Amino acid sequence: MKCIIFALAIFFTSTAAAQDYGSYTEEALTKELETLADGTRKVNVPMRDGVHLSTDVYLPKNAGDNLPTVFWRTPYNYNELAGARLRMAVETVSRGYAFVIQNERGRYFSEGEFKILGYPRTDGYDALSWVADQSWSNGKVGTLGCSSSAEWQLALAATDHPAHAAMVPMASGAGIGRVGEFQEQGNWYTGGVPRNLFFIWLYGVDNPLRAQLPRGLDQPMRAYISKYNDLDPKKPEIEWKEQIFHLPIGELLSSLGEPAGTFEELIARKPRDQGWFESGLYHDDESWGVPALWFNSWYDVSIGGNMTLFNHVRKNGADAQVRNHQYAVVGPNVHCKFWDLGPDTVVGARNMGDTSFDANKEIFAFFDRFVRGKASAFPNRTPKVRYFNMGENKWQSASAWPPKQAEDVKLYLHSDGAANSLFGDGRLSFEAPSGDQPADSFTYDPLVPVQTVGGGDCCNGGAVIPGAFDQRAVEARHDVLVYTSEPLEEPIQISGFVDAVLNVSSDAKDTDFSVKLVDVTPDGTAYIVDDTIHRARYRDGYDKEVFMEDGEIYEIDFTPMTTSITFQKSHRIRVEVSSSSFPKYARNLNTGGENYNESDPVTALNSIHHSEAAPSYVVLPVMK
Repeated sequence: MKCIIFALAIFFTSTAAAQDYGSYTEEALTKELETLADGTRKVNVPMRDGVHLSTDVYLPKNAGDNLPTVFWRTPYNYNELAGARLRMAVETVSRGYAFVIQNERGRYFSEGEFKILGYPRTDGYDALSWVADQSWSNGKVGTLGCSSSAEWQLALAATDHPAHAAMVPMASGAGIGRVGEFQEQGNWYTGGVPRNLFFIWLYGVDNPLRAQLPRGLDQPMRAYISKYNDLDPKKPEIEWKEQIFHLPIGELLSSLGEPAGTFEELIARKPRDQGWFESGLYHDDESWGVPALWFNSWYDVSIGGNMTLFNHVRKNGADAQVRNHQYAVVGPNVHCKFWDLGPDTVVGARNMGDTSFDANKEIFAFFDRFVRGKASAFPNRTPKVRYFNMGENKWQSASAWPPKQAEDVKLYLHSDGAANSLFGDGRLSFEAPSGDQPADSFTYDPLVPVQTVGGGDCCNGGAVIPGAFDQRAVEARHDVLVYTSEPLEEPIQISGFVDAVLNVSSDAKDTDFSVKLVDVTPDGTAYIVDDTIHRARYRDGYDKEVFMEDGEIYEIDFTPMTTSITFQKSHRIRVEVSSSSFPKYARNLNTGGENYNESDPVTALNSIHHSEAAPSYVVLPVMK
């Protein structure tokens, strides 16, 4: 009889998911959470080294024990639940789950010293053990979160914790160290070029001299103090569009008066520094023990690394259960905007049409199966990959990424030696070059870099607005090479990884080369699709630096771009090539030195070759 009553309770709490909280204000959500849940705030959860992490627990009222748990871990301030965290707390307890949220070590009411990703292999593991040991727990935990709240989950998955039943990492690129040809070390790099977003992010997150509560305060006192002191320092506002030009870049934060901290440690590291492999990042030589539902975005950071990790886990998971239950959802949105998908979605300046996707429905169906044990909730027939195709503006599905129908086709760069700017003679063709073609050359001055306009980015203090924006203002520059196809006679859909191979030369010892894929509409609007960049010294791998010699031609195989788009009839495909995209990527000062500690740049004369002997091209995964 007791089992029947428990089964009925599960049934009724599951059907509570029919409640739509989408139109609720934050005030209404707060009241709803008070109605639905018994909350205990500022619990001190012990870690193995004696440090305590501040944790809030919300249990559905009158739910009894044997509860499945959704666990959200964050470096951000949740002293007053708001935004996505508040909505998820309500959604979770309304479905009969416990909702547990915790601050990482060294953040707000948690003790200890902050470190990016928050020690997932130890603190993360111990937190799951604590949840599983509670009297109300069924011993199974589903981890959930976006951005920082997703990224720590990756290294946790490598520990194969017995309570870790399922995970939903959303926009998790900064948790990836090395996977396949992506060696971005938590988005610190693309192609060996540092990205500025973490420089800015660390200003807001890293507080080496932070205030902490005295140890030994009990939970009621900690909860009481939190009502009038949230331990959230308010730093001065910075105009990052100006500050990001500061040289040397290694003094970007100290020049503001900031004490030395994480930034100064990381900026001196190279892509294969051992420190990256001793941190909280996940690397592809580790195990993976958890079924996962991945949410990614075309206009986010490290979409390529995310999809490569998805593929890696499908092949290298700890067992068949793990390998067979990896699912990916990829929308056209920017960072963590999975709950904003709907009719008439505009991403940047481009209308993507109806992008509707019920993220919460999918998340809790997945948890119902793997955390609650309801096998029918998320059936095996669920497509492994569901992705939004831009251009056609509709959701599609596939059994793999790239889809099996995708075939690699080379699209070659051509010109008569004057591809400079939108008004040059650069051309794209599926025909390979024959004989000699004159190279295209441009001057790269690090003090006047090419501006970043849109694309995949986030978290940079407003220095770059991500999304699909028109590139014509960038393409008007003489230091941007522009190669454009003829108007298409038929639509071309590409879905997968877009590789770029350039034959280059320079009169500098070292410089960068950037590549951008663009969709040009019949009226001339040039929407960015994706971009990539590579530092020439790392063309032979990240474990060594090889400098350039004037007059020599070198092949660079770039870190791939990743997308799904249909170039419609009468549209044109465009590829831009330059040596900077700032402030998305830190500038190469062209000296051959360390860059981060230098202030005096060198101007470089850079060339792109596209002859029969030294072709340059992009590889498109064309759907057949």
